[in-house]
Amino acid sequence: MRKLISSSLLLACASFTLPAAASECGKVTIADMNWASATVIANVDRFIVEHGFDCDAELVPGDTMPTGAAMIEKGQPDIAPEFWSNSMREALDKGVAEGRIRYAGTTLTDGGEEGFWVPAYMVEKDPTLATIAGIRANAKLFKHPEDPTKSALMGCPSGWNCQISTSQLFTALDLEASGFELLDPGSGAGLSGSIAKAYERKEAWLGYYWAPTSVLGKYKMVKVDFGTGIDKEEFVNCTTQIDCLNPKVTMYPPSAVESVVTEDFAKRAPEVVAYLAGRSFTNEQMNALLAWKEDEQADGDYIVEYFLTNHESIWTQWVDAPTAAKVKKALAEL
Repeated sequence: MRKLISSSLLLACASFTLPAAASECGKVTIADMNWASATVIANVDRFIVEHGFDCDAELVPGDTMPTGAAMIEKGQPDIAPEFWSNSMREALDKGVAEGRIRYAGTTLTDGGEEGFWVPAYMVEKDPTLATIAGIRANAKLFKHPEDPTKSALMGCPSGWNCQISTSQLFTALDLEASGFELLDPGSGAGLSGSIAKAYERKEAWLGYYWAPTSVLGKYKMVKVDFGTGIDKEEFVNCTTQIDCLNPKVTMYPPSAVESVVTEDFAKRAPEVVAYLAGRSFTNEQMNALLAWKEDEQADGDYIVEYFLTNHESIWTQWVDAPTAAKVKKALAEL
């Protein structure tokens, strides 16, 4: 009761003392998911929310399933800046319907991007290699590391969800008939390392990868066009299902990557939610940031300083001029 009375008094006095955003925002918890792009966005959000909207912002560790469940069931954390929402779409939609959470905006405008890729230098030499027909016709370019009679397609590491889709598409594309074998890179490091090795030697490479990642920021790759467009129903019901015995060819549909907030926070700080609705990155922008982050071994504070200083033309589009001025002032004081 004392807390309720105190809160009421603060709200009553707000118009005479502090801007509404400052009085109502209060302490804000932001999920720092355990992958690189999410860390970049969480740290940028923390700085802008704290200094631009006068909130007491704090990063908390996060991961997709636990964070989503905690937001729906416990109302914390307040913000999940980079949520790959298709991974638990049914639960999130239910949480929205029950008035517990809401989708605040699109974090990656291109969505999470998956596909089979080849190095850009191969396509520059032969544009047909940007198509699956060109890949089949030039299968011998993609030498198998252990069997000279075969060609190699580097797949997704064992145990990853994408191993199923990669295998199903390998079957649907009938690449075995063209002499290909689907290889397991053993790990994410093995997969990215195989791209780096090919680039250093300017060798042929074909395989699965995704964006945004530092790898695609460092190495220019071209996504192979299967010539079919996207069949989302096929992808959901067969391509990603290990027991589907007759997969058909489809390009990977983009994965929705969104900002999710609790409903309580959305009502408490609508100005911040409006910021999240306008805050977004393209995959090209994020790939470049992640490549820089990896090269510099940058932590959160360094990421924020670099991004806000060097990419003002991007982030100033997300906020109004007075808010941008406050952020710039805080940046200058670092």
